[in-house]
Order: sequence, then structure tokens, then C-alpha cells
Amino acid sequence: MKDKVWKALGDPRRIQLLQLMSERSCCVRALARMSRLTESAVSQHLKVLREAGLVCGVKIGYHTHYRVEPDAIGEVIDALEALRSVRGTTCDGPFYGCPESEYVRCESYVPPEMRNKENQ
Repeated sequence: MKDKVWKALGDPRRIQLLQLMSERSCCVRALARMSRLTESAVSQHLKVLREAGLVCGVKIGYHTHYRVEPDAIGEVIDALEALRSVRGTTCDGPFYGCPESEYVRCESYVPPEMRNKENQ
């Protein structure tokens, strides 16, 4: 998944805008009124969301109405679901390049001689 997506989701105001657009498409003015942000701020947030592929705009007359891209949001949900299924594993300090002074103090580190005893 693109870094732009995670960056776009990192601002609570953009999350708020996504929530507002989740039920129906909205123009900048409507989003500004509902979110209590300025139209300029909404436009800047929409630019970030658009570049991340999370929203798209459809020109209707003079105004552009923005809506959430369901497939992009689905990819985000899938990525987060994959994180949910990660199981905690013991740390292998030397493997990850940690200095001995650090990994022996680490609560999740299990020395190699103890690993065999845990599995039995």
C-alpha cells in the first residue's frame, strides 16, 4: 500500500471528511459547513485524499462533488485486518542487530537455550 494513503489517513480532519462523504457525495462548500473547516482547508485536505486515491471528484455543473473510493478504503481495511492477525513472537535480538546489552534486558527476548524448553 502506498505511503500516501497512510499519510492521508494520519490527519483526524481527513478522517472526518471521509466519514462525511461515506453516505453521499459532497461539494467543498457542504463539507466545509459540516466539518466547520474553511473551504480552503477542505480543498487542501481533499487534494491529499485525492492524490492518495481515497476519494474522487465528479464535476456536476459548476461544482465538483467528492465521494469515497470504496475499493481504496477496502484495501486499507484489508491491510489493517492483516495486522490484526499478527501473533506476538519472541524477540531474537541478535538476529535483528540489537546490541547484547539491549536484547538481554528486553522482556520479549528468550535466549536460544530456553526456546527449546518452551516448545516442549
